[in-house]
Amino acid sequence: MAVLAGIAVYVGFNILDWSFIQRAHKVSIQSMAVMYGVMLLTVFVDLIVAVGLGVFISNIIIIERLSREQARQVKAISDADENDVPLTDSERGLLDRAKGKVLFFYLSGPMIFSVSKAIARQHASIADYEVMILDLTDVPMIDVTVGLALENAIKDALDAHCEVFLLCPNKQTRVQLEKFHVLDLVPDGNTYEFRYETLQAALRYVEGDQQRIATF
Repeated sequence: MAVLAGIAVYVGFNILDWSFIQRAHKVSIQSMAVMYGVMLLTVFVDLIVAVGLGVFISNIIIIERLSREQARQVKAISDADENDVPLTDSERGLLDRAKGKVLFFYLSGPMIFSVSKAIARQHASIADYEVMILDLTDVPMIDVTVGLALENAIKDALDAHCEVFLLCPNKQTRVQLEKFHVLDLVPDGNTYEFRYETLQAALRYVEGDQQRIATF
């Protein structure tokens, strides 16, 4: 038993990642806590339990970090002077002519469940606009939770008498929206594949609505 204990101590000593331990004080507190937690659980509980909990907690931390990064990819602008959305000069000109009546809702990157809160925050003031454009040009995939968030955003816009235009040239994303029945909420003829023509349609709607108000 003494020999086996000595071998176990020697092997355990050699498998330690000394280069990481030397830099442990420079990494995040969360990563360091996970590492030392796994070490303590291995010694006082069980190796399998320690590894299982360590992997689970690490995944939660990674998902939380990805959520923060993806939330930054959900942007809404109504002023052409804002640079958060990749618009060309001609597209910014159309948005500027709308005089703040169009909310341009831009999403990019894979959309997973963590983005739903960011979507809800961005469209909270939808009643202040006449048109909402959902730009999914740079979205390769969405999941069910994001689909529900988009559905709620569209419903809120329609309840506020705000016209909805959908920009979705990606076929895979369009198929997913069809499965989630999100496309059923968008009025016929309000789905486009090019950003410029979507902005043109939104501008025509705003100008037509203003003319109707003036005539009335």
